[in-house]
Amino acid sequence: MKRELEALGESVDAARLERAEAAARPRISKRLLRETEGDGQRLFAAYIEEVLERLIDAGSELSAAPGVLAARLTPILRVPGEAQRLWSRVLPGVPGALSRFGAAGFRLCAVSNSDGSAEACLRDCGLLGFFELVVDSALIGYEKPDPRIFEHALGESGAEPETTLHAGDLYDADVRGARGAGIHAALLDPFDDWQHVDCQRFRGVPELEAALSAARS
Repeated sequence: MKRELEALGESVDAARLERAEAAARPRISKRLLRETEGDGQRLFAAYIEEVLERLIDAGSELSAAPGVLAARLTPILRVPGEAQRLWSRVLPGVPGALSRFGAAGFRLCAVSNSDGSAEACLRDCGLLGFFELVVDSALIGYEKPDPRIFEHALGESGAEPETTLHAGDLYDADVRGARGAGIHAALLDPFDDWQHVDCQRFRGVPELEAALSAARS
């Protein structure tokens, strides 16, 4: 996103952009829940606009309005079948945490609202081997928060909902959706942006792994 903004003549700081994206999640979460059946391209543009607005709130200057930039960025960033262009950065500590999950006997499944490329993205990032199952919304016809995507994952893995935890970064898609299927849910909240939600929060996958491993011990 930083690269494409700079191609449009906008100078942005990567750390500020990362912070703005996290701050935008609670705001876009409600809209995604209300407009689950809406046009995906339009919803993605709303997400980008929210990120840019939070970037301005943090003190960054943009030469064009967030809505104008979002309209220009959306067809560049959201290309069918190429979600991995935008969602492919492996966060620090994640491979080690996933490895420890497996060593401790946890079974891992990825449940993603994607465009059919989730498995390829995980493979390219070197993470696919940690998961016994990848569920991609584009391939099964349901996306979070529809509980059927979680029910599909349970059916394919043979897991029981009462001993399954789903962790995601959008409350209305991940937590509400998982609970709809009877699954426990947690929220990944790296910057403490979700202070008023009714679920346990973790700063990232390493912190989640440490908590679950400690609880099991």
